[in-house]
Amino acid sequence: MSRNLLRSLLAVPLLCCAAHAETGLPDGSGKEILQSTCAGCHELGRVLHAGYSAEDWRTVLHMMKNVGAQITDSQLETLVNYLAENVPEKSRPQGAIIPGPVRVSFKEWTTPTSGSRPHDPFAALDGTIWYTGQMANALGHIDPMTGRIAEFRLDTPMSGPHGLVADRDGNIWFTANFAGYIGKLEPGSGKIVEYKLPDPNARDPHTPLFGQDGILWFTVQSGNMIGRLDPKTGQINLANLPSPRSNHYGLVINSKGVPFFSEFGANRLATIDPTTMAIHEYPLPHADSRPRRIAITPDDVIWYTDYARGYLGRFDPRTGEVKEYPSPGGRHSQPYGITFAKGAVWYSESGVRPNTLVRFDPAVEAFQSWTIPSGGGVVRNMMADHEGNIVLAESGVDRIALVQVQ
Repeated sequence: MSRNLLRSLLAVPLLCCAAHAETGLPDGSGKEILQSTCAGCHELGRVLHAGYSAEDWRTVLHMMKNVGAQITDSQLETLVNYLAENVPEKSRPQGAIIPGPVRVSFKEWTTPTSGSRPHDPFAALDGTIWYTGQMANALGHIDPMTGRIAEFRLDTPMSGPHGLVADRDGNIWFTANFAGYIGKLEPGSGKIVEYKLPDPNARDPHTPLFGQDGILWFTVQSGNMIGRLDPKTGQINLANLPSPRSNHYGLVINSKGVPFFSEFGANRLATIDPTTMAIHEYPLPHADSRPRRIAITPDDVIWYTDYARGYLGRFDPRTGEVKEYPSPGGRHSQPYGITFAKGAVWYSESGVRPNTLVRFDPAVEAFQSWTIPSGGGVVRNMMADHEGNIVLAESGVDRIALVQVQ
């Protein structure tokens, strides 16, 4: 396995593989396993800046095992105990639970593969739920009526499936974030078709979404591009963003078929002309804003989660007006996954422990919030199903949730 690829797999601290004299960690069998098993894969000091519970360390180690770390089950448990004792979970702010008029109920399913790191969910029209198992190299499919979960393993190792969406025929399209291609799964046959991105710099496709005309749009985060794929021909076109290191993230398409996306690396939202692929950027008022995911309402207003500042933002493309609301969990609440359902904006605070699900009613500008039962483990993305219920991907705890809104 490529050492550089392993280093790029996760954006959170995992394991440190420094030499004995450099780690500064106590002696013990866990330290020896750390050195012998993981040496060379991670930067010096990363373990010292991490900090998880035993359960979370176990999930992290399973992620590493899924992508090739050579560690036995016995060694894994020894290392879990060692890390939990010597690099314990860091304190996080508590979420603010705000009462309100809406009732919800949570139902959660655990992914079959430990350390799967479910990244994005998709609510299909037939009532089933799909998700990307990024570190399991698989797509998962849940039947909420029976609880049955099926996994579809991808053909290319280390594909790192990230986002997913369905076409009109029920095929599941996904972005292979680690392998630089767009994939299509035909659920009936299990056949997978791969569309390799034509530019080697387009190495990490991120969020996919179909336009009303059947064209698949997708962001390419580190490659600083946005692309479109015509499923009828397989033709892929890519456009470079005008600003460097934009790290664009979330993607929505308005009622006129125009894609909007957030630039997580800067304080900007942006749009691309679906015909000319010309890009226009909209700076947000605060220089330190970092919009991560976005949602769109029926009136084509854009809502965004300001991950860095702990705000929910509203942007009206017709007027350019921006209005912001401090998230209930405060400055360090790290709002992340977001969607719109039943007349309200829904999002998750990923920086509080446990994560919260937050509802914002634009009509009265009021918040309501709930604790996610399993803790959430960072809800990176969510979406509404056709009944207005919410599906969540809970990356750090290997769970998918259905939130029924009453």
